[in-house]
Amino acid sequence: MEWDAIVIGAGLAGLVATAEIADAGKKVLLLDQEPEASFGGQAWWSFGGLFLIDSPEQRRMGIKDSKELAWQDWLGTAGFDRLEDEDVWAKKWARAYVDFAAGEKREWLTKMGVRFFPVVGWAERGGYLAEGHGNSVPRFHIVWGTGPGIVEPFEKRVREHMKSGLVDYRPRHRVNKLLTENGAVVGVDGDILVPSDAARGERSSREIADSFSCRGRSVLVSSGGIGGNHELIRKNWPKRLGDPPTSMLSGVPEHVDGRMLGITEEAGGRIVNKDRMWHYTEGIKNWSSVWKEHGIRILPGPSSLWFDAKGQRFPAPNFPGFDTLGTLEEIRKTGYDYSWFILTQKIIEKEFALSGSEQNPDLTGKSIKKVLSRVLPGAPAPVQAFMDKGEDFIVANNLAELVEGMNNLTGDHLLDLKTIERQITARDREIENKFTKDLQITAIRGARNYIGDKLIRVAPPHKILDTKNGPLIAVRLNIVSRKTLGGLQTDLSGRVLNQAGEVVPGLYAAGEASGFGGGGLHGYRAMEGTFLGGCLFSGRIAGRAIAGVSEGTGQAALLNNGHQEESHV
Repeated sequence: MEWDAIVIGAGLAGLVATAEIADAGKKVLLLDQEPEASFGGQAWWSFGGLFLIDSPEQRRMGIKDSKELAWQDWLGTAGFDRLEDEDVWAKKWARAYVDFAAGEKREWLTKMGVRFFPVVGWAERGGYLAEGHGNSVPRFHIVWGTGPGIVEPFEKRVREHMKSGLVDYRPRHRVNKLLTENGAVVGVDGDILVPSDAARGERSSREIADSFSCRGRSVLVSSGGIGGNHELIRKNWPKRLGDPPTSMLSGVPEHVDGRMLGITEEAGGRIVNKDRMWHYTEGIKNWSSVWKEHGIRILPGPSSLWFDAKGQRFPAPNFPGFDTLGTLEEIRKTGYDYSWFILTQKIIEKEFALSGSEQNPDLTGKSIKKVLSRVLPGAPAPVQAFMDKGEDFIVANNLAELVEGMNNLTGDHLLDLKTIERQITARDREIENKFTKDLQITAIRGARNYIGDKLIRVAPPHKILDTKNGPLIAVRLNIVSRKTLGGLQTDLSGRVLNQAGEVVPGLYAAGEASGFGGGGLHGYRAMEGTFLGGCLFSGRIAGRAIAGVSEGTGQAALLNNGHQEESHV
């Protein structure tokens, strides 16, 4: 049998594409090497943040946003500098995505039942000039239901098509080769792995039970990136970020290994921007790990003091939540793989959240009552669990005890009490006035001018060493692997290109495997809320292209105009 389309990878991008293709009455073979428990892929584990522009939620919070401001921020963040080659399609995808985020994205999702938490988050604040990196305004919209809430409508659509016979979903099917004839991709070969009862995210068996071979008019690669393959991360690590870390936590399961990228490359696809990647600097070891070296990212407010491994405060604007890769570069300069937060009980109660659906049971479970309990005294329950059981937290009644505990935890004994005390005391003196030369305090006060931050995200400025704000808390922060920003280069229909820039007939890519579109629509940095959004957008584009359904968000016009779109950038 020849399928209309074969989709490799049942993550969010693959589900979106499958739903779009099947909606057009086409028959789809959906393959995934993992068991059915992992249906939905990495998106299920996510916090569910989506980048939207000039949304009703923003307007209700008093945020004035526009497509022009968002595009200004995107360009300052992306830093596209390979426009004659590797960025030529990436920038076009970025422009189309910003149009989508300012246009029909929200309406498209809400028609499928997706709803949003009313307070818009402010991620990647930047801290540079107006044309530099970061979001000028809050744009991080949390899906009500987090990751599972964004997976649900597409899973529902796919399962309905499974019942009707338009979609044949086959878990435990690992693709080893893309079949080609006369330069076109015409199918796949692979292994059928033995059944597995591994839970979502857990390592599953690679024992082979049988083999398979299938043919399709189109093949879509939506298999994710390389975040679980530390060897490949180190191989592609950019020199601009210093030496790769010796020790890293993993923000994604082990099966996110980049295997299909190499297989697609062998079939003629071109991978671009391999040196662009997105790893977090605020990782803590999961005390209840699901996969190997399971790391959880702290989503911090701006008030914690950030020190390197030797106890020196990072320079501006390397404050919590401002510039992920800028801070990563500073950490790598120290020669150590970790850094420290020092904060108070008042800060952790208001400013600490943890990334991931499983770390936010109130939002994931859509419980208004539990969400409201966050305003009660004490750290949120998942954060308190890490304080009680996690290996990276130290709580003390005074700074001497805290620093002693920090030194004992690492065994490096790099921290000098007097040096740290001098820096915190100097910072605390700056609290006395409503004006200051300490840019972190200025940033805290500026953030509280936004009602969302003032209500639930940023603690009132206070002295760290004042005992009434205690106890003191230190958190060892590890580097945690996460996203691949480069990927298979695609045109604005999701068709994979070869080394000559020509379309590989029959081959498409979407999601992280395509750098979220074009081989890297983020450029060098991300603005957050754009990874899930990139999966949605690229999956929809590729799915509709395969199905022969026209897109309504301007991509076709860009294709027709070629490079003419640069005129309005």
